Amino acid sequence: MEIKLVTKSGNIPAYETEGSAGMDLKAVLNEPVILAPGERRLIPTGLFIELPQGYEAQVRARSGLAIKHGITLINCVGTIDSDYRGEIQVPLVNLGQEDFEIKNGERIAQMVIAKYEQISWKITDELSETERGAGGFGHTGR
Repeated sequence: MEIKLVTKSGNIPAYETEGSAGMDLKAVLNEPVILAPGERRLIPTGLFIELPQGYEAQVRARSGLAIKHGITLINCVGTIDSDYRGEIQVPLVNLGQEDFEIKNGERIAQMVIAKYEQISWKITDELSETERGAGGFGHTGR
């Protein structure tokens, strides 16, 4: 599949390995940004995309930044809808205990393209029975 991309920085998201599902997104900054513990910031990528109807781009945290420095996405997974044409920006939060410096060109998140379907609701008074039923939140044990 081809997706239209405008890049203000020359960066082009790419798969790092043959089996990668996500493409790295890089920060596009005029100067480094210091993210203090507990601080949230939108970090620009300089990227604009045109997704086909029926697809979304999911923006996800990079596991290395999360485990090593406590840097993650404030909304866990962000969705870029097919009709959005603005710049992709990454909402980062520092859950660590030290300042974290984000430099221009640094890999800050990953993006996965996913197919979806829109649904319509069918209002009913009951649902079909299953073996699991309403069990959830640890009902099967540890």
